[in-house]
Order: sequence, then C-alpha cells, then structure tokens
Amino acid sequence: MRCTRLILSAFLLFVLPATYSPAGAEAAIGVAMDDFSYTDTSAEPANQTAAHERRLSAFMAALRRDIGADRRYRLVPSAQDGAVFKVIGGIQKTSTLVQWAKVAVIDVGAKKLVMDKLYTFRGDNDESWERAEIFVSREVMAALGTPAPVALAVFDFELEDMTAASASALAASDASYLAEVTSGVRDVLGQSGHYRIVDVGGAAAKASTLRDCGGCEASIAQKLGADQSLIGVVRRVSRTEYTLGFQVRDARTGAVLARGDSGLRMGADYSWKRGAVRLVSDRLIESQ
Repeated sequence: MRCTRLILSAFLLFVLPATYSPAGAEAAIGVAMDDFSYTDTSAEPANQTAAHERRLSAFMAALRRDIGADRRYRLVPSAQDGAVFKVIGGIQKTSTLVQWAKVAVIDVGAKKLVMDKLYTFRGDNDESWERAEIFVSREVMAALGTPAPVALAVFDFELEDMTAASASALAASDASYLAEVTSGVRDVLGQSGHYRIVDVGGAAAKASTLRDCGGCEASIAQKLGADQSLIGVVRRVSRTEYTLGFQVRDARTGAVLARGDSGLRMGADYSWKRGAVRLVSDRLIESQ
C-alpha cells in the first residue's frame, strides 16, 4: 500500500505540473529539480541498492511535493521551461550510521549559487531519510526566498589631495591608509550578505584615476563578471580635514545606482577607514 501511494504521488508530481495550472500559477517562480545522485562508500557486505533507490525516490518525491505546495513556486522541467532556480544535490553513505547530503540552489539567470551546503544525518532507514528530507526542504525553501548577493567590484579608493602641499606621487603613508579604506569597505560589504565581492586584481591598473574616466569602471567590472562597480575617493582638504565619496554603477548599462558623500569631516589620515566604512554602511547596507 505504501509503495502504491509513492507511485501515485510521483505520477501526480511529474504529470500534473505539465497539464494543470492553478489560478495564479503564472506569477509563481519556476523551480527545476534534478534527481539527487546516491553513492554508497560504506563497504557494508549487504547489497542495499534496491532499498537505497526506493528511499531516494521517496526523498525526491517528498522534496518536490514540499516545494510545489508553496504557491510562490511551481515545478518545471528545466530552464527552457521557465526555471528561475535549479536545485541539485547528492547523498553519500560513508558508514553504517552516517550519510552526507550535498545540496545546491542555482539562480539560473544570474548563474550564481544562492545555496551550497553539506549536511550530515544519522541512520539509513525510512525514518532517518524522512527527517533528512524535512530538514533539507526547509533549507531549500529558505534559499529560494533569499535574493542572491550582488557581485560587486570594489576598486581601490583614490586620493584627491586639494592641499597646497599636494604632490604628483602618492606618499607611502597615503597609499597605506587608502589600502586600509578599501579593505575595510570590502569587508563590511562582503559581511553584509547583500554583496559578493569580486576580485579586481590589477584590472584597473592602466587607468590613472577611475574617478575621471567617465564611467569606465562599469565596463571593467562587467569583464570581471560583476553586476555592479564601486569607486571611492578621499578628498583631502587639509591635514586634519577631509571628505569621502563613492559611486556605484550597473556594470552592464553604466547607470549610476547609488552615490554617497560624507561632507566635511575632521580627523587625521588614520580616520579615513572609519569614515568610509560608516558611509557605505549607511548608504548601501542599512538603507536596504
């Protein structure tokens, strides 16, 4: 009887989404889900292939049922059929009592991982597999409801020295403080969860100053695979006065998405980092 219910459930899951569209389904987000792979490296003497195939089939049917039951989502066969997300995974039995499950959720359009986790669960019976499926389905649902972080290319902050003592070459101390500013801004944005910081390397080395290149940083960021670019400037008014500014562009269109300016601040050079971190936190993180 249990086997009959599983077969019927699987039939409904695979057939109905292709032939039946409830009201409001057109607004639901498409989710494609491949069958998880299964590997047994436990070296147990008994051949449990049939039992594992049955449990994996029940696991996948339940996972599809849980996702499909949420009206925000609809199960589709592939990206060509309108999938916005794709769920993939695999399960490995490592010993008599321990199994691992690797699960990933991919944002198809952005080609980004929005979830990539490894879980462990104990036992290899129907009850342990059911508990694992309940936990995994909750994790997948949470990932589907979380926007993928924006890939952001944060270029090195630049110094615009407006004092009478300014020189053409950047002083070693100024370079050190600017490096601290850039590192601090990258750290706070990366830790926010809203952004994934893209390594810019020496991509902008040929440009003397990005702040004067007419938005060329956007195209550089796009070539690096970023969604957006950020450039920043420290303007030294005097040895104890400075302002901070930044600008974010869409890497594809070059459109300005956000900008911020600190206004006049008081403090020595070592305070640049603190001011820059506060500025981007206020304008880019807390505002979201």
